[in-house]
Amino acid sequence: MSEAPTRQAPSSSTASSTNASPPHPQHAKPGPLRPAGGAKSGEGEKKFTVGFIGGGMMASALIRGLVKAGVVPNFAISVSDPYKPMRDKLAAEVGVIAYDDNIQVIEHAQVIVLAVKPDIIPQVLRELSQRVTRHHLIISIAAGATLQLMEHQLPDQTRVVRVMPNTPCLVGECAAAFALGGSCLPEDAVLVKRIFSAVGAAFEVKEKDLNAVTGLSGSGPAYVFMMIEAMADGGVRAGLPRNVAMQLAAQTVKGAATMVQLTGEHPGVLKDQVASPGGTTITGIEALEKGGLRSTVIGAVVAAAERSKQLAESSKPTPNPRQT
Repeated sequence: MSEAPTRQAPSSSTASSTNASPPHPQHAKPGPLRPAGGAKSGEGEKKFTVGFIGGGMMASALIRGLVKAGVVPNFAISVSDPYKPMRDKLAAEVGVIAYDDNIQVIEHAQVIVLAVKPDIIPQVLRELSQRVTRHHLIISIAAGATLQLMEHQLPDQTRVVRVMPNTPCLVGECAAAFALGGSCLPEDAVLVKRIFSAVGAAFEVKEKDLNAVTGLSGSGPAYVFMMIEAMADGGVRAGLPRNVAMQLAAQTVKGAATMVQLTGEHPGVLKDQVASPGGTTITGIEALEKGGLRSTVIGAVVAAAERSKQLAESSKPTPNPRQT
């Protein structure tokens, strides 16, 4: 037997008064997405209910981002997770509805985000297959859950989206890419962008390009962490205290990335602006070139992309009982 849903008022230390909500009535059954009103909604925007199957770190970051950005109010978000402390924490700190039963989320949300480990996806898809309707939009952030797999296991005409986020989602700086399934509507792309823009930026691509996305932005944070670590080690080797070197390295990477985004200049142009003739920077760049930095980074992205392709190939869908 399922537990009663958990909902507590957000604590003042973790949710601002603008995110607080009136007591939540029982969620309505999913229906068509409809025009939204209210000060935080732009003209033509839709209001919708969102359900998360899985309440781990990535789901938690998305939930908090959606509420903080005013994209979805806390009382319109539900989450299911087998781990009670996780459910209770989200209910207490954010004010969402927490269940121990995936079916409750499916029945009470229009947009369903699959935020579970890859080995759980087949079980979740089986549950979804008995409950989803044409009013649902299914979004998967689970690695390996291809559009083909989801469309094969779910009823015909189910609208599915595959998203590849990355771990900076946890600090509101996600770089996400998504691919739409064959039954998706044009407005589904707009909705997915709204959801993931609450925690960073989102870009639509073809599914075949998601392997490259995995190699670049999915795995990319690890490459950058290594770069920050190496720069800090260099600072220590040159005589800086470890804590100072680490903060300088991290801030330098953050500042450089912000310059690329805000100026619109090619990174090579920005690099040349720092490297004066015969100076320290061009001497350092020479050392990087001798060490093969460019080719090594390119090779890392391509290798990770290829591995992503191999993993996707190994998760071919099995015959769907409803089609036999």
